[in-house]
Amino acid sequence: MPQVEIAIGGRTFEVACQDGEEHFLHSAAAMLDAEAAHLADQIGRMPESRMLLMAGLMLADKTAGLEDKVRQLEAEAAKTRAQIEMMQAQPRPEPMRVEVPVIPAEITDTLAEIAARAEALADQVEAR
Repeated sequence: MPQVEIAIGGRTFEVACQDGEEHFLHSAAAMLDAEAAHLADQIGRMPESRMLLMAGLMLADKTAGLEDKVRQLEAEAAKTRAQIEMMQAQPRPEPMRVEVPVIPAEITDTLAEIAARAEALADQVEAR
């Protein structure tokens, strides 16, 4: 079992952990150290046991808030999954038939003739 040295609140501690868990221990110690530093900034110097207790309680409070948020998000995810399953269980709607109106050829020809006349008039106006 490896021995890991961690620093919390300016004090060094030697802690044992499982092989491969060193990184997690350092991360946890860094969080506890951050809380201890916050306490030291607010309150000042205090006994080691009280500092560790208060820092631990602050982390526990944050953890409880995160656990509540996780439960809320899990409930929302379950609700969303149920809605998806319900929608997938329903039969697919019939495709809608969309009809596009077709312009008769004589109208297209008439519009082309009008456009040609307008162009001819524009050319005459420019020439003058």
